[in-house]
Amino acid sequence: MTLHLDDIRVRQLGECRYDSPFSELLSTKQTSPHYVAEGDRVLLEDTVSMLAKHGLPPGRVPSFEAAGPRRKIYFDPARVTAGIVTCGGLCPGLNNVIRGLVQELSVHYGVKRILGFRNGLQGLTAEHRQDTVDLTPDSVRDIHNAGGTILGSSRGGQDADEMVDTLVLRGVDVMFVIGGDGGMRAATFLSEAIRARGLEIAVVGVPKTIDNDLPFTDQSFGFQSAFARATDFISSVSVEAAASPNGVGIVKLMGRHSGFIASYAALAANGADIVLIPEVPFALGGPDGLLAHVEKHVRAKGFVVIVVAEGAGQDLIEQYGLPQHNGRGTDASGNVKLGNIGELLKETINAHLTAAGLTPTMRYLDPSYAIRSVAANAYDSVYCLRLAHAAVHAAMAGRTEVAVARWRRRFVHVPLSLMTSRRNQVDPDGDLWMSVLETTCQPAEFGAAPDRDGVRAAVFSA
Repeated sequence: MTLHLDDIRVRQLGECRYDSPFSELLSTKQTSPHYVAEGDRVLLEDTVSMLAKHGLPPGRVPSFEAAGPRRKIYFDPARVTAGIVTCGGLCPGLNNVIRGLVQELSVHYGVKRILGFRNGLQGLTAEHRQDTVDLTPDSVRDIHNAGGTILGSSRGGQDADEMVDTLVLRGVDVMFVIGGDGGMRAATFLSEAIRARGLEIAVVGVPKTIDNDLPFTDQSFGFQSAFARATDFISSVSVEAAASPNGVGIVKLMGRHSGFIASYAALAANGADIVLIPEVPFALGGPDGLLAHVEKHVRAKGFVVIVVAEGAGQDLIEQYGLPQHNGRGTDASGNVKLGNIGELLKETINAHLTAAGLTPTMRYLDPSYAIRSVAANAYDSVYCLRLAHAAVHAAMAGRTEVAVARWRRRFVHVPLSLMTSRRNQVDPDGDLWMSVLETTCQPAEFGAAPDRDGVRAAVFSA
């Protein structure tokens, strides 16, 4: 995907005419290793070779607008009503972002009215538009200590025009959408509907996903808290497997399309022998397949620990003819329902080791929601607060159809259209996956399986 400077420009509602409460503080600020001045930009790419390919002068090289406070703002804070909504699955740090938005709007900009829309985009429908909560610094003071979201959340899209009607009827001038890829798509549709009516309502997204699969951000908030919690389960299953005859420990972690949680958690726990992710296909059978590798581990050290992302090996579920595990249909967000790769691994490994005379002791953990419902850790708490600050600055300066993100360790404005333009995934040729291979000592790939029917027969006879 080749991007040009015009692809990365952020839409503005109009000229900024009001003095910002940060004007005096910004009067002497200049770009440094720790700050990007207003008007400066952050490069999209960060290597000499990538920049050289463009053959452009510095001012035309693809770059993001820097986030942060401006000397002049678009909205008169005394007349602003702000709205906040949380969308999609839970994620550590949602309450931290809500708290940060409310405090920045109230304390520094003097915004008097902040509405929290309940239960995701459902709260913007005609049926629920009056069911809001007034958010104040006092009401959000301690919410960062709890997981989840005080506003509630839901999946599934809503009619964009109906949501715009709600914003107009409730007098909302700036709307903050905290969500994943579905939430960012919804924010995009909402922005387009607002623009079609010629309304001056700013829409700013704060992207979140524990899968870390949104593009154009160093990491999504909540990701570090989630994989830190996942390490506890890997450590536990490692202890169980090591203490059991022919122990097999399997931990299935979230990661529908991207294996970041599995990779980072495995590196942090340092107890996994095998890591399986959606980006790297693998085969079960054959001399170089996963089952043979598992057997070698059990014979060599008496046990094996496997960390698998939920989206890994989906092709195998159908190939091995296990209809009870097949994914069917889609969820409310339009995602294809996954087959249970963890159950498939349990059955095939059990059948293979039993046939090899190594009857296994299986220890299987699927922490699922347990890693996303925790409160944000210290790192994510800071990160969420800074994202919230950046979001408020963007909205008050009249930026719209935009998300705030951290790119190359700088906070930037990213057009909403880019946040859903592709999926961030583990690069099998990148240094993260190289670190996983170095740590686990697993082969770069598990070879093709020539005998699917044989494995299927072994599974159903076990």
